[in-house]
Amino acid sequence: MNDNKTNINWYPGHMAKTKRLIIDEIKNIDIVYEVIDARIPYSSKIKDIDNIIKNKQRILIMTKKDLCDINMTNKWVKYYEEKGYNVILVDLKENKDYKKIIDLTHQITKNIQTKRQEKGLNNKEIRALVIGIPNVGKSTLINKITGKKTVNVENRPGVTKNLNYLKTDVGITLLDTPGILWPKLDEEKVALNIAATGGIKQEILNMDEISSYILNFLATYYPEILKEKYNINSSDIMEMYEIIGKNIGAFKNNEILYDKVSLKVYNDLVGEKIKGVTLDIWQ
Repeated sequence: MNDNKTNINWYPGHMAKTKRLIIDEIKNIDIVYEVIDARIPYSSKIKDIDNIIKNKQRILIMTKKDLCDINMTNKWVKYYEEKGYNVILVDLKENKDYKKIIDLTHQITKNIQTKRQEKGLNNKEIRALVIGIPNVGKSTLINKITGKKTVNVENRPGVTKNLNYLKTDVGITLLDTPGILWPKLDEEKVALNIAATGGIKQEILNMDEISSYILNFLATYYPEILKEKYNINSSDIMEMYEIIGKNIGAFKNNEILYDKVSLKVYNDLVGEKIKGVTLDIWQ
C-alpha cells in the first residue's frame, strides 16, 4: 500500500470517547462483529482494533457484497481467513446472508453455553459488539438481526452517536457503536478509499480530489464500468470531466462546472450507483 501522506483526516472528539467507552465495556462482551466494507476490505479495517477489543473472539463481517468486485474481494477474504479470522461476506439488502452471522455466533460461543449447562444454568443472551469505521453498514446489519428498523440508516458518517444495547429474538444482544477511525490517516490510499466510500464527513473533503481519484481509478482498473456508467473511453481526467459535464448539463458560459461534476461522481459511488468495484487492489 502507498505510504504517502495525505491531508484527509477526520477524528472528531466523539470517536476518542467511543473508543474509551468500548474499552470500558469490552469485559461484558462475548463476541465482536468487526464490520468492514467489501469494496475496501483493507482500508476499512480499524488499524488499532486489537487494542480496543483485546482478545475477544470475533467475526469479520464484510458488507456490501453486492457492490464489490467479488473476485478481487475474495482474495481479501482468503487473506484474512489465512490469518485466522472467521470471515463472512454478506449482502444485507435482498437475501438471508445475515443468518450465517447468527449461526456462526452461536457456534463460536457454544463453549459459553456448555459451561453454563454443566452448572445447571440456563443459556445466556450472547452480547455482541458491533464495531467499524463510519458508513460500512453497521446499522443495516443491526436492523437485519433485530428484524426491525432499530437504528437509522444513511449513506453518511456520524448518524449513530451513542453506545446502545439492542435486544433481538435470536439469543443475541447487540451493542451498537458510532463509527470510529484512527487519529491519523497516514496512508494516502486508505484515506482516499474511506473518503470515496462515504466514511469521512463530506464537508471537510476536497471533492475535486476525491472525484479525480475515483475516475482515475476506474480508468485504470475498471474501464468497462467507466464506459458503461459515463460513456467514457478516455483516461485523460480533463476529458472525463468534460464528458460527464456535458452528460449532466454542468456547463456555464462554456466552462465546465467542476464542482457539480465532482459531486456527481462522488454521489454515484457513495450512493451505490457504481457497482462491481473493489478499491483495495490485491497486489
